[in-house]
Formats: sequence, structure tokens, C-alpha cells
Amino acid sequence: MNASSTTRRDLLAASLAGLAASSLPHSALAEKRRKPKVLFFTKSSGFEHGQIRRTSAKLGPAEIVLIELGKKLGIHGFDVEATKDGRIFDGNLGQYDGFVFYTTGDLTKAGNDKQPPMTPKGKAALLAAVKAGKGFVGSHCASDTFHTKGKRNENQDEKDPYIAMLGGEFIVHGAQQKTTMRVSKSDFPGMASAGEQFEMHEEWYALKNFAPDMQVLLVNETAGMTGKAYERPPFPATWARLHGKGRVFYTSMGHRADVWTNPIFQSILVGGIQWAIGDLKAKITPNIQQVTPKAATLGPN
Repeated sequence: MNASSTTRRDLLAASLAGLAASSLPHSALAEKRRKPKVLFFTKSSGFEHGQIRRTSAKLGPAEIVLIELGKKLGIHGFDVEATKDGRIFDGNLGQYDGFVFYTTGDLTKAGNDKQPPMTPKGKAALLAAVKAGKGFVGSHCASDTFHTKGKRNENQDEKDPYIAMLGGEFIVHGAQQKTTMRVSKSDFPGMASAGEQFEMHEEWYALKNFAPDMQVLLVNETAGMTGKAYERPPFPATWARLHGKGRVFYTSMGHRADVWTNPIFQSILVGGIQWAIGDLKAKITPNIQQVTPKAATLGPN
């Protein structure tokens, strides 16, 4: 193992240790604690990303990573159930503390991966569960799911209920490239390892239809990026918001394999999950107008 690999491993270990230390009080953990359970939904009704593509019935790379991250936190961690079967939302959602989506398209249709779709009733049940207090976490293409009716390159007043819950919607992406993520709330769970800003090579999403009540955590700095999709002012790339009694977290990161193994991404994702399921606390104060005041201005494509 080279020095770079050791540094990345140590950074992740330190990040996860910090998250564990800030989890439930030790007095609470002294009692037998029920480990939270998270449903990782990876159906692709639209484009199927390589990170959740299964071969020979084996789990996809991202599914494996998330399951292992939940285990690494030990008593502070969470169990992950990964599925592509949309019929699960017609069942007992009360058994889950939160939902993690890495999905595309209209999930009420079989679509590209031909896996059983959600029913309209199942979609309504998911949204009701989040509003009633469950956690929801979306990574990358979760914003390329249940699109709002209307022109792709325009903001809409009336959004699809799923998009309204998530807090933002995918428009398009340009060529994969390195760009800067600026941290706008460093004390949110998982953000400590990111510093004031960091660079990441990724497939960056251009987004729209932002919820006005979001707490922006990472800002996509567009200066220096190539492609018409990014000819716009800086906009939110990772955020948290309250949806009724539920907690919603989204990050546009998660396309590339080396992102899923990156300790900064892993720390941010785990922190978002632990906040969403209620294991970690954070005050959510809407700040989109302060940190990305021109976020609604879209690119010319």
C-alpha cells in the first residue's frame, strides 16, 4: 500500500471515528440499541449507472460500499438493505429509519432495468413516510428521477411531489471534469473532512427547481468549468432540508467509482445519512439566498 492510499484510509478512518463520536450519547448506547435500518433503492427506469449495475446477481459497487460503511461505524452504524424492486414500497415502510435513492426516471415504470416498478400508491407511501418523519438521502441521479412536467431548461412553479420533497432537479451534465466544491456549513455532520473547499473530478449535474428552504452545504463553483451547462452562477450541489417531520439530504456527487471510494465523499454521505435518520443533530437554517443568490439562473443550453 503506497503513502497516498494510507493517507486516504487514515482520513476515512478519522472521519468515521468523528461521526461515531458525535452520534448518540454513550449513556444511551450503554443500553441495547436497535441498529437503524436503511433501504438503499437502486432501480433505473432511465439510464442505469455503472455504480449500481449488478452482474451475476452480485450487488453493484455502490451498494457494496454503502453496506460496508454502515458496518464500519459499529454500534454507531446502520444496516443497509439494497433492492431494485419497487414493490417494496407497498409493504411495511415502518421498518426503515430512512431511504437512500440512487435512481433514474419514472420509477412507476419498469424502464431500462426491467425491475418491478413502484406503484403510484407506493410512491405516495414513500412521500408520506418522509413527511411523517423518516429520513431521505439522494445521491447523484436521485435528482434525475420523477421529472417535473415542462421544459427541461426552465424552472417550474409546480414541481413533481418527489422533486418538491428532494429540493432540486437534474437538467443535464457536461463532460466529466475537476471543479471546486465550496463548503458553506462546515459543522454539518460529515463535513469536517472537507475543509473550506475541495476539488473533485466528477460528472457534475446542472440543477434547477431549488427548494427555498434548503440549507446549502456545498456550492458548485462554476468559474473555470467547461460546457454550456455550467455557464451560470454558482449553485447548490449538496444540501439538507426539512420536509414536514422528515429530514432530506442530497448530494450531486456519486457518478464515478473513485468518488464512491473517496473518503471525503464517504464522510459526507455517511454524515447525511446519520442526520437524516436522526442519529446526528444539526440545525437547519435556510441559506440559499445568502450563499447562492443567483442559483435560479440557468445555463444557455
